[in-house]
Amino acid sequence: MTFSVLFLIILALAFDFLNGFHDSANSIATIVSTRVLSPRLAVMWATFFNFIAFLFFGLHVANTIGKGIIDIAIVDKGIIFGTLIGACGWNILTWYFGLPTSSSHALIGGMIGAALVKTGPRSLMWHGILKTVTFIFVAPIAGLILGLGFGLVVYWIFKRSSPSKVDHFFRKGQLLSASLYSIGHGGNDAQKTMGVIAGLLFSAGLLGDKFYIPFWVVIACYFAIAFGTMFGGWRIVKTMGQKIAKLKPVDGFCAELSAAVTLFVSSWFGIPVSTTHTIAGSIMGIGSLKRLTAVKWGVAGTIIWAWILTIPCSAVISATAYSLYRLKSH
Repeated sequence: MTFSVLFLIILALAFDFLNGFHDSANSIATIVSTRVLSPRLAVMWATFFNFIAFLFFGLHVANTIGKGIIDIAIVDKGIIFGTLIGACGWNILTWYFGLPTSSSHALIGGMIGAALVKTGPRSLMWHGILKTVTFIFVAPIAGLILGLGFGLVVYWIFKRSSPSKVDHFFRKGQLLSASLYSIGHGGNDAQKTMGVIAGLLFSAGLLGDKFYIPFWVVIACYFAIAFGTMFGGWRIVKTMGQKIAKLKPVDGFCAELSAAVTLFVSSWFGIPVSTTHTIAGSIMGIGSLKRLTAVKWGVAGTIIWAWILTIPCSAVISATAYSLYRLKSH
């Protein structure tokens, strides 16, 4: 293994760390905002369940990222470098402004931007890209509908219970729903970096003739995303947990459970969805159950614009980074 390959693997794991750091808000925002757990305990809780996600899921998402977005035959060190710089750059920028955008789509945008500079549109795998882009809209809508549905069921079941009894019950219930969501988050998000590293190793001839995900890559990626989650992106926690809608423990339970179901299904089918989009949609769904004005739609609109801009903006950063890499290498 050459120094340049080792450097890119470290850069990929740094992206995975940023992914966990950026997306820790998804795992802990509701459980912190409802005061079920303190921020420190919530982060530890999410970190543990992020890491053990590898026990529950296959590597379908990793394979989609590794060979389903761009033609693996064009992948080289420059492509990986541009991809990771584009994704990391967009993650840091949106974290600074407290915007809960998708690390997954930033990574995909990075791959597209570098590939377009190198070979043009012919190297893009349109089936995988369209599937991913479709779920930019499907994931939050699914989260919203499930959040609304779970909320209706739960509110109907507990309609005769006192508010204090409901609050006490769902403070415990949120521990379960938050753990399920964190497993879904780790199971979908950590696999994206696995696909990038495996693509790099394959292009460098270190995997032989067949593309696969080495076990050490699996463990390294789960460790990196869990480690990032442990540090917590508090700017985004505030946006997710307080600015979209005010939540009670019962609301947090419904939002986390609906998002977890969406992530489990998408990971099973190998679809790299945005955990951010999913939980935000779920929060909007449960918030609108009380009344439509309970959701701060202006904040939601800003978040949605950030979602739309993620792939093109990370692609532009990646294309610039790849162009500079190619100039320097020549």
